[in-house]
Amino acid sequence: MERGLDHVVHVVRDLEAAGELYDMLGFTVGTRNRHPWGTDNRIIQLPGFFVELLEIAEPDRIPPPGEASFSFGAFNRDFLADVGPGLSMLVLEGRDPAGDKAEFDAAGFGGLDLFDFEREGKRLDGTDVKVAFSLAYARDPGSPHAGFFTCQQRYPENFWSPDLQRHMNGTDGVVGVVFTAADPAAHTGFLSAFAGSEARRAVDGWYIVKTPRGDIDVMSDALFTQRFGAAAPAGPGLRLAAVRFAVGDMDRLRRRVSSSRMSVEDIEGVVVVGPKSALGATLVFEAAR
Repeated sequence: MERGLDHVVHVVRDLEAAGELYDMLGFTVGTRNRHPWGTDNRIIQLPGFFVELLEIAEPDRIPPPGEASFSFGAFNRDFLADVGPGLSMLVLEGRDPAGDKAEFDAAGFGGLDLFDFEREGKRLDGTDVKVAFSLAYARDPGSPHAGFFTCQQRYPENFWSPDLQRHMNGTDGVVGVVFTAADPAAHTGFLSAFAGSEARRAVDGWYIVKTPRGDIDVMSDALFTQRFGAAAPAGPGLRLAAVRFAVGDMDRLRRRVSSSRMSVEDIEGVVVVGPKSALGATLVFEAAR
């Protein structure tokens, strides 16, 4: 089953500072939410996709991982300690968690228990709502600093908010995400199994997985730097390097980003906020197709 992009996790040390960064770039940023396992988040929504800003708020509450149990809090805590702030996880849309788990197990990329949880959320007007999720985890054994799971929304009507999807910078969708790896071809089998769609070669050192919502690119470090003018994140295996946003009005976007006084690159029609400015992430803005 093909799975579209659902969200990325951007783990940071200071959630309020990260919210201010995205706000300066012209995004509408949701209020703080609390998980029961020691992490807090704030959400930047687009239609069908979001960026989850994540902070390790209560480290003493984080449960340890087990042989078959994945600890979301422990993974992101360790990511932050090992490599610093940045894009830690890619999440795809789940419609059948048990079916996703069975596919990942059969392909040799699973072996992890399903996980269900719920929490209280808040709308922009402060109204409390219940949101709940079912997760199916996958793992690429050669990529210790990249996390993967599918997410099924149990109360999507409470989670998705048109108000949160209106952004002053004109961003109105997701184009895709970009991974880097020393040997991109070595990870195409995993990414194909995870997305339920075949990875196809673009050029040497660059493969693309098309999904129902956005592309998953995996590039060599050199190609990534050549294309986006930013350093690829270091580390073994896959690293989630960039999010590509679709923008309805690029002139409006450029004015907003310029007013933020951040260091940006304008490369072949795309605007790039690099990892030095964007807390370890590369944020790419492109004209909507």
